[in-house]
Amino acid sequence: MSAVIRVEGLRKSFQIPSAHRDTVREHVFGMLRPRRFETLQVLDGISFSVERGETFGIMGRNGSGKSTLLKIVAGIYLPDGGSVGLDAPLTPILELGLGWNAELTARDNIFLTGTAMGMTLREIHAELDGILAFAELERFVDTPLKFFSSGMGARLAYAIAFRAVREVLLLDEIFAVGDAAFVQKCQTRYRELHAAGHTMLLVSHASETIAEFCTRAILIDGGRVLLDGTGTNVAAAYDELMRAAAAR
Repeated sequence: MSAVIRVEGLRKSFQIPSAHRDTVREHVFGMLRPRRFETLQVLDGISFSVERGETFGIMGRNGSGKSTLLKIVAGIYLPDGGSVGLDAPLTPILELGLGWNAELTARDNIFLTGTAMGMTLREIHAELDGILAFAELERFVDTPLKFFSSGMGARLAYAIAFRAVREVLLLDEIFAVGDAAFVQKCQTRYRELHAAGHTMLLVSHASETIAEFCTRAILIDGGRVLLDGTGTNVAAAYDELMRAAAAR
């Protein structure tokens, strides 16, 4: 097999305010002196590769850089250093629902979001009924999104994303939203895409998800790779890391 994703020496930092200004007095007097910032190193030399057709997991505590890493691979963020090589088109399933227009109907938002995710108008027309059926929202196709519950919006977002698939999928906490029946539906669709040969890059806090679905995975902490191994081994190491953190 050949690597379809190659990440080498990836580095990313953000500038954050070094002091909070919570009161009116602090804001007024703070205007008289420049605000100071400190550098938060989110990724510090991350390297890994993903083979074509492989399901690759990424685990780590909150703030360890997982989502930042996916956004760099997706081209949303630029790295400070290092490189990302891609040998296939990808679909990022990250911040679902980003870009919704609440005044437009579900139908209109399907076309809006589907186009933004790279689908052609012909593809959207062909997939429209399937998207609505997957989300179980056929009755609400012409209802403005402002009347949708958060759960309805999440189901619609997942339904669009699972149809707008290219060869590589970037998935961030894909099984963390919805009731048990909808999660099961997402898992079934995930297995179909995997069986069809899609390459998956999956971020999750759920050890059972990484152990079940990922052939390989990495555990990152402090912006560095602590372990690169099988999904089962990385899930076990993550659980141990969390137990150690809770015991402090």
